[in-house]
Amino acid sequence: MAERKIFAGHAVRRIRRAAGLTQLAMADALDISGSYLNLIERNQRPLTAALMLRLGERFDMDPRMLAADEPGGGAEAIRRRLADPLFADIGVDRAEVDEWLAAAPGGAEAFARAFDRLRDGGAAAVSEEDGAIAAVRRETERWRNHYPDLDSAAETLADELRLGAADLYGAIAERLRVKHQLAIRILPIDVMPDRLRRLDLHARQVQLSEMLDPASRTFQAAFQLAQLEARGEIDALVAGGAFGERTAERLFRRTVTSYFAAALMMPYGRFLRACEATGYDLELLQRRFNAGFEMVAHRLTTLQRVGARGLPFFMLRVDRAGQASKRYAGASASPLATAPGRCPLWCVHDAFNRPGDTVRQLVALEDGSRWFTLARTVRSQVRSPGGVRPEFAIALGVTADNAAALVDARGFDLADGQPMPIGLGCRRCTRTDCPQRAEPPQGRTLIFNDRERSLTPFTFLGD
Repeated sequence: MAERKIFAGHAVRRIRRAAGLTQLAMADALDISGSYLNLIERNQRPLTAALMLRLGERFDMDPRMLAADEPGGGAEAIRRRLADPLFADIGVDRAEVDEWLAAAPGGAEAFARAFDRLRDGGAAAVSEEDGAIAAVRRETERWRNHYPDLDSAAETLADELRLGAADLYGAIAERLRVKHQLAIRILPIDVMPDRLRRLDLHARQVQLSEMLDPASRTFQAAFQLAQLEARGEIDALVAGGAFGERTAERLFRRTVTSYFAAALMMPYGRFLRACEATGYDLELLQRRFNAGFEMVAHRLTTLQRVGARGLPFFMLRVDRAGQASKRYAGASASPLATAPGRCPLWCVHDAFNRPGDTVRQLVALEDGSRWFTLARTVRSQVRSPGGVRPEFAIALGVTADNAAALVDARGFDLADGQPMPIGLGCRRCTRTDCPQRAEPPQGRTLIFNDRERSLTPFTFLGD
């Protein structure tokens, strides 16, 4: 943060108004002049690292939120959008992006929203549900998938539950029974064929499907406890999202409630220490915290507590058709998580041919960035009445520079090894020598020569 300018006047103004302070009163609290604060709120002065820390200390907030709250997700996020082949002939440089954010933050935010909507299928084709998913994704990205208040509350509750019983599921069940007069009841599939969890207030029961494995059973019980005991923190996050429509609000509420449940199963401090001690060994972490592979993978993307950060992982969940149903860039800001398309040469697709195995790969994107990635399939024990049992591939990754700490990266030459060159889907990839290409890139002119046939199905003009 100290190396880049952060203009977050709108975020500072929101914090001040939430605290019910005038500009002069907030300036006094921050030990700066009122005129200087006025310039900050109008995006005419950037935030310094020292001032960001002071804001965090005196207004009880994560200072990284200020960087995450920049228009369009900040300069790096805007530059990622401008790297699309659609803008290849324009050549907007780094300085221009910084000037744009400083001079016209509203315009930058409008561009980001319009680009994201068009990228996701076009404004005319976006339904209310599609818009809600995009809105929740933006809010999750704004927080970098790390909610400090939820983590703190979950960690406190987890410590309290450990005092009562070593078995977390049993401790949650006892907490629900004693404090909330709710009993957990496991129901057979013929009684509850199409539900995993149901709250029956008349019977005072949390009813769980017998098809849930132990880790999923604990998660569902923790989810129910989160709804009861983390309501204040969850309500504050939902209100802060200012979604303006019910579908997005409810979807985000479910997202952050799930976050709390996972944080209760894998408390921040203990989980981070275990990650560092084991070299982020996912199998050991699963056993140690009685969690599923997908739960652990998701938790790895959240370890961004100020002063106690883990590695900046991204996570992606796809089906056999390559459709993404979960994507978390976290602090990695990886385009591999946010891009609408995926490269068939990436190991996430190969994972389906090796169910249960961890497939590892060092890859390089067109921008020169190198990523160490791993993928593994997960298959739910729950099946539909028609017998369909969903299967997905979970992809995790960090930059090659950060991968040396991983037990899964042993044997890879992360610095000088030959990576697999991949793109972000054919429509956004401009590699001219890929025989796997299915479509030409957007914004490039195709070249036709009836006398020749190249190795790739499409030939196009380069930069």
